[in-house]
Amino acid sequence: MTKHTIWITGAEGRLGAELLKRLRANEEYKVIDTDMDVDITDMHAVDHAIDVYRPTVVINCASISDVDYCEKNMVEAYRVNALGARNLAIATRRINAKIIQLSTDDIFDGKTGGRMTEFDTPDPQNVYGKSKLAGENFVRELNPKHVIIRSSWVYGAAKGDYFTYVVEQAKAGKNFGAATDKFSTPTSAQELAKFVECLIDKNEYGLFHASCEGECTRYEFAKMILELMDYDSNLVQGISSENGITSSTVLENLMMKMTGIYEMPDWVDAIKAYAARIKM
Repeated sequence: MTKHTIWITGAEGRLGAELLKRLRANEEYKVIDTDMDVDITDMHAVDHAIDVYRPTVVINCASISDVDYCEKNMVEAYRVNALGARNLAIATRRINAKIIQLSTDDIFDGKTGGRMTEFDTPDPQNVYGKSKLAGENFVRELNPKHVIIRSSWVYGAAKGDYFTYVVEQAKAGKNFGAATDKFSTPTSAQELAKFVECLIDKNEYGLFHASCEGECTRYEFAKMILELMDYDSNLVQGISSENGITSSTVLENLMMKMTGIYEMPDWVDAIKAYAARIKM
């Protein structure tokens, strides 16, 4: 018997693909996956999909996350990251469905220091972060049955993630640089998907941070990947970021800890598990 009909948008991305695999293993779920085949920036297309699929839960993983691309293509970035989220929020409210919106640590300016909680004030510094914050606001305003999840440095078995980039450089024997002044927390798509799944049946709403525990620099992240994948860790050189300004967007999973709903693993344990999994 089907307990939930779940529509995953952006199902070909790193989190969407992991969620698809995970949720389809549960016989109580009917899972619908879309990517470019349903244009979430088109309200008519979203309404049509909602009427056909009749989901009880929509998980919006669709996003343009390339920071440089967003800077050069502001309208498109806002159309996908903000308008798309708005359309899904409107449509899910119409049928009384729950929407789970994925967001990012880029909504913070990185200048404050310390661990940012759900109660700290966002101040995004780039188009990507601004457009994702706009998407958060639309979802918050337009569907009371919402969960907004912010995470950081998500990696997984998909094109374009940092883990894959580092491995590709190593395979080619290329030296590359990684910032020693950018701090956050690498988060496994597999671990993030587990948290998203736990929210499907729970009567929890609002904003949650969901990153693995601990923190590191981009350089330390790259070095760890090389070591775990049996490549020469000296291929990566520590460099300062282009603007030379230290940035930290480390998230504190405060709501998760207050509610006791879930516990994320340490980032080192999670990346070791991921590396072992893909080396099998």
